[in-house]
Amino acid sequence: MKADKTVPVQKNEKHTVKIEDLTHEGMGVAKIKGYPLFIEDALPGEEMEVKIHKTGKSFGYAKSMNRLTSSQNRVEIKDANFTRAGITPLQHMHYPAQLAFKKEQVKKVIKRIAKLPDVKIFDTIGMAEPWGYRNKAQVPVRKVGEKLMTGFFRRNSHDLIPMEDFYIQDPKIDEAILKVRDIMRTYNVKPYNEKENTGNLRHIIVRRGYYTGEMMIVLVTRTAKLFPVSKIIPDILEALPEVVSIVQNVNPTRTNTILGEDAIVLHGEDKYTDTLLGKTYEISHRSFYQVNPTQTEKLYNVVLDYAALTGEETVIDAYSGIGTITLSLADKAKHVYGIESVEPAVENAKANAALNHVDNVTFEAGLAEEVMVEWSKEGRKADLLVVDPPRKGLEGQFIDAVLEMKPTKMIYVSCNPATLARDLALLAEGGYTVEKIQPVDLFPQTNHVESVTLLTLKD
Repeated sequence: MKADKTVPVQKNEKHTVKIEDLTHEGMGVAKIKGYPLFIEDALPGEEMEVKIHKTGKSFGYAKSMNRLTSSQNRVEIKDANFTRAGITPLQHMHYPAQLAFKKEQVKKVIKRIAKLPDVKIFDTIGMAEPWGYRNKAQVPVRKVGEKLMTGFFRRNSHDLIPMEDFYIQDPKIDEAILKVRDIMRTYNVKPYNEKENTGNLRHIIVRRGYYTGEMMIVLVTRTAKLFPVSKIIPDILEALPEVVSIVQNVNPTRTNTILGEDAIVLHGEDKYTDTLLGKTYEISHRSFYQVNPTQTEKLYNVVLDYAALTGEETVIDAYSGIGTITLSLADKAKHVYGIESVEPAVENAKANAALNHVDNVTFEAGLAEEVMVEWSKEGRKADLLVVDPPRKGLEGQFIDAVLEMKPTKMIYVSCNPATLARDLALLAEGGYTVEKIQPVDLFPQTNHVESVTLLTLKD
């Protein structure tokens, strides 16, 4: 077989390289004759001996075999398995350097994609203690050897790496996973076999209120039968007195999607509560709720600061979920309209408004882009539009509706700098000025970065 003459390296070759940069995923970048190599657990400035393990036409991947020099931003890692599983791809990086890296990711795309190099981008708001922050865990269950095990999948595979301490999760959640796991072992509950689509227990999900301490256990199973459920539930409640809800979610399909369509409430109701900026929220097993509560409060405070509401404004909160941003805005607005496509979340949002005695909000069920188009046709106006879309960003017709409605001010909460930049370019072209961007670190030790952007309508 002839070697590819356009690629200067071949698989299994060893080279000495210097790391020049980081990808947006946090992998080190080295170049051999201009050909980029992506290397896990590598930091700019480091020299290392690497072994090529995959090549493509435009770039390749290499594995570090021996680090010759170390960056001043390198720290001791918690567990190499965390890098292999993709749980904490930045765990080898000093936390202040992680914050600088995340600001740089936003800065790069705003310049390259949005073509807005002059926008003010502030330093990333971080955490005092960037570990043990996640209030939700979704842990796969598989058979390893002869035992039911919990852990995490190796990156780009479904090979389970057994783990007991996830470090980035609330330690109480890690403890709960092990207690539930041991109870399942006691009663010989069969772990799911993905290849054969046999066995029953697929995932253990634990959610915990940061302020309330209330805990929800979700057992994701292949079939509705969970034997002996009459013994399992009392044992969980005895082992974990803070549990207020146990839900069995049934997912019979061969899919990467964790949750199925059907659910059986085994204890309490399908909800637990937590507080955010002084308001109480009921959260169901399907509800989206930010996983880092202390940083979410910082994020929302930036939104409120940028909103600068006086009490006279009409506000639209698109992608409103269970109403967390909506109700935070309602304190200082005339009226807030929330739009959410997931109907159970809309019901949660209405219940949360009633729970917190907030009556100046209205929630609409529907796709944000469709509702916005309809409202713009009706001639509705808004002083402020807040958007918090999924990673794919805003739909084209949503942006068209924004440009038709022309809210005076817009706040864009983003979890994906690339789609944010794409959307800001379109909004800027349509008559908005991008004033400033505040990155916030909701996911320490990972490459993910949230940000809040303020836009104002040009006169």
